[in-house]
Amino acid sequence: MLHNSYQFRGGEDESYESEVRMLRAEGHTVETIHINNSQIESSGKIQVAIQSLWSGQSYNLVDRKLQEDQFDVLHVQNFFPLLSPSVYYAARKHGVAVVQSLRNYRLLCPNVYFFRDGHVCEDCMGKVFKYPGVLHACYRGSRMATATVAAMTAFHTIKGTWLNAVDRYIALTDFVRDKFIEAGFPPEKLIVKSNFVYPDPGCGDGSGGYALFVGRLSPEKGLETLLAAWKLLKSEWKLKIVGEGPLSPLVQAFCAEHPEVEWLGAQPRAEIGKLMGGAKVLVFPSEWYETFGRVAIESFAAGTPVIASRLGAMAEVGEEMRTGLLFKPGDPVDLEQKLRWFLDNPDQVSAMRVAAREIYETKYTMHENCRLLIQAYEAAKLASKTAKN
Repeated sequence: MLHNSYQFRGGEDESYESEVRMLRAEGHTVETIHINNSQIESSGKIQVAIQSLWSGQSYNLVDRKLQEDQFDVLHVQNFFPLLSPSVYYAARKHGVAVVQSLRNYRLLCPNVYFFRDGHVCEDCMGKVFKYPGVLHACYRGSRMATATVAAMTAFHTIKGTWLNAVDRYIALTDFVRDKFIEAGFPPEKLIVKSNFVYPDPGCGDGSGGYALFVGRLSPEKGLETLLAAWKLLKSEWKLKIVGEGPLSPLVQAFCAEHPEVEWLGAQPRAEIGKLMGGAKVLVFPSEWYETFGRVAIESFAAGTPVIASRLGAMAEVGEEMRTGLLFKPGDPVDLEQKLRWFLDNPDQVSAMRVAAREIYETKYTMHENCRLLIQAYEAAKLASKTAKN
């Protein structure tokens, strides 16, 4: 039985909050420390660069906390840039197991996406110092900023941090796990535990009949492919788009020319759940290696099937022809054909709604997720104990 766990995170992500609520609901003691990356704005570039490599402040923060109370696990959700991997070493000083969630590809790719200039890019894979990313200014469009990221990952690779200071990594899908193994991470340290949906939004009936896109309006999310496919569809079928981002002007202009398309901007989580329940299908056209695709399982929870790119983890989350369809990433013609299939096959779509809800209830509920997380913690504790002996 896990008596105490300790979540340490930076940045904002609803998955973090859900995980903490889940553990507490299952009777575990969890404390959190949240370092908001908005603090970067008030720090100088050199200071941020030093902190990302090794933050003495974060080390001392964790060290003091572990002196005050007993904990079994330090679960780090996001250490970059203000926390740094120094927090691992503070935990190891006190014999506390370390777990790191892999919610992006930061350790393998400077811009975290494996995506550059409109296509998948793995130029930095396997390189200790990720100089291609520096040359292309992959992080924040700055060679200096990218060099900081590359220096951090190289320093801790050489120091052995990734291999020796972390007891278990949590990958969200088998695809993510395989990528990290390809990059040289020990297979035995990589555990697969997906995201989940909590609370259960309830199953919708698709009565709205529209197609739905939910996500950041940015190139890697495949929105331009969706709009091109919609133009080819030449149908009065309704499309609703939820989200904001750099492609907002493009979406606004497209809606002005296509009255059947509605841009709703950012929406609260409860409203998104309602929109998913009323949709005939969710379109998930990402063109980068999504680490999971939380939006897809939220759609399954609402009983709504998904059309997704046949790429990376997205092809793993659902089951083609059971919970939705897959199309060739970046191919608007193929996507248009899949959209048309949903218009022409109402009986199969109804069966998909049942299957989508079933896969949520089987794989993506809070209870099942908590069981897997506790298994990961126990494995980390055993590994930490073995390493000390």
